[in-house]
Amino acid sequence: MRPPLLPAILRSAIGFFLILSVFTTGQYAPFINSDSGVNSIPSPVDGNILIHFKIPPVGTCTTAFPQQQQYTGYVSLPRFELAPVQQNYSINTFFWFIEARTSPSTAPLTVFLNGGPGTSSMVGLFQENGPCEVVEIAEGKLGTQPREWGWDRSSNILYIDQPNLTGFSYDNTTDGTLNLITSTISTPPSLGSGNQPPHTFLNGTFSSNNSASTTNTTEIAAHALWHMLQGFLGTFPQYNPGTRPNSTQPGVAGIHLFTESYGGKFGPVFAAYFEKQNLRRLNGSLPLNKTLEIRLASLGIMQGCVDDLVQGRFYPIFANNNTYGIQAISLVQQQNAANSFLSTGGCQQLIQTCRDGINSMDQTNDGDVATVNAACSNAQTICENNVLAPYTASGRSIYDISQKLPDSFPASTYLEYLNSAEVQGAVGAAVNYTQSSGAVASAFNQTGDYERGGQINDMSYLLSLGVRVALIYGDRDYICNWLGGEAVSFSIAAQSPTYAPFYSAGYADIVVNSTYVGGASRQYGNLSFSRIYDAGHLVPAYQPETAFTVFTRIIMGTDISLGEPIDLATFASSGDANATHTNTAPDQADPTCWIRSIQSTCDSDQIDKLRNGQGVIINGVLYDSESDWRAPASGPACVFHFEERLISND
Repeated sequence: MRPPLLPAILRSAIGFFLILSVFTTGQYAPFINSDSGVNSIPSPVDGNILIHFKIPPVGTCTTAFPQQQQYTGYVSLPRFELAPVQQNYSINTFFWFIEARTSPSTAPLTVFLNGGPGTSSMVGLFQENGPCEVVEIAEGKLGTQPREWGWDRSSNILYIDQPNLTGFSYDNTTDGTLNLITSTISTPPSLGSGNQPPHTFLNGTFSSNNSASTTNTTEIAAHALWHMLQGFLGTFPQYNPGTRPNSTQPGVAGIHLFTESYGGKFGPVFAAYFEKQNLRRLNGSLPLNKTLEIRLASLGIMQGCVDDLVQGRFYPIFANNNTYGIQAISLVQQQNAANSFLSTGGCQQLIQTCRDGINSMDQTNDGDVATVNAACSNAQTICENNVLAPYTASGRSIYDISQKLPDSFPASTYLEYLNSAEVQGAVGAAVNYTQSSGAVASAFNQTGDYERGGQINDMSYLLSLGVRVALIYGDRDYICNWLGGEAVSFSIAAQSPTYAPFYSAGYADIVVNSTYVGGASRQYGNLSFSRIYDAGHLVPAYQPETAFTVFTRIIMGTDISLGEPIDLATFASSGDANATHTNTAPDQADPTCWIRSIQSTCDSDQIDKLRNGQGVIINGVLYDSESDWRAPASGPACVFHFEERLISND
């Protein structure tokens, strides 16, 4: 059957995708085949785990130095590998590894995870801190160029799409249809519905999008990631700091785990689970010859939503009284939301009911006790509706209080890039790329994972082991705001007997360079909290140099304020007791309507244009007319690019 044609007026980045695949039964062949350049080997550690990887062509992600090695691919776990956890589905976890710019054989290893749950870590790679960024080359051409403040400046870095079904990760390949307007995927492939034009539907290959084919609690996700890292580190031992001496610190060198947003839940649980697995190796519960130690040196949480019992009461406070002088809600609304948090039958009490149920009936957090799931899901719903949601009436972005909706920062150019056949072939992708997985979010919502808690205890445990715990918060984000993050830091200290001096440590300026102070940090021993000025939810996208500077000082174990060597056993920062710096809100940015992120970046008029086949789409962006597009200025060469094809009804 011939693909339907786009209206001539639509010159589209989606056109390239459509001409390849619309209304075919399989967009791309499975990537594991004899001529794909994929290496498929069993894990040297666990023969049940298979690793499929490629060395992507130079320029797929253009790095500062062409000799920086990269690997992309999948770590595949068979069904029931996570036993005794119920796992009757296969797990194929996508990864993208990039060497450090200098001395990769001795550089630290950082594992980076985005949140969601179900948000791809390609967000981190391409929108925040990765070695490269996607740019326009010309009309119909996208490519990559090195990112100045990529975290590969100081570390080898591994980006992982997890849990299963997130980003490029999948259980089994499934043909389906993506509705661009609603961002939903349906199976089997279809012609779409009568109330939308055909060009707003794209056929392709996806995961099953079945919420039963992924983990449904953070605890189970920790099991899956541990197995995934066993496979990766066993296959690439040269990047495992535990297999080589640490040149700067005594003892076993550790991995650095950095997470974001829902990573405030992922990170502490994952890190604590890794350390508990290390203990099981030592006591004989796990075989030493079939497992690897995954020792952590630091846990970094950016903009973490950690624990509503601690952070929940700060939502209405931040919405009404913040350092930008923006009153997104009235004082009456603030008081009503605060009452909803504290009142009998309110958010706080319901969270405690959820956790009481876990302690008595679901101690392993497997999410398989219906009454506990119901209690935790109910707590999550009530907290969202009564405490968080009043802010949404303001029309402001939950990720940046200074901006009205739609908020299209940072640029989503990478969504087009990762959905091109050339790039997917280059990285060995088996499915089309999706930034967020509704199936994963649904699975976690069904168990009320958001309110299950335990993360503060986990971070206290990590401190007792000598792991550095760093909290990093931009001060323009609402959804995981810095006031709540600061409260989390105090709660961690309160549960860590030797960390009472954290309370009296002062806020020191984060000196980024000779002319710029990027924030303020409180630090005692291995615990730190940093407020980053003028940054929204994706901190490195807003303040790349500051984020890189703080990241590097954390993994090096130095003073976060100045980067000076310190004795972490006794060091305490000095300065003001409170972070009182006030800000000026930036101007409202002009919105950009990204065709693959319509719900987040397009206003109602732009959505109507798409429904009516009006406007032009160039490099994934909707414009009123072709003359509105501006050719990019010439810049660094982008080695690897794809060309879009134009579709018309001529």
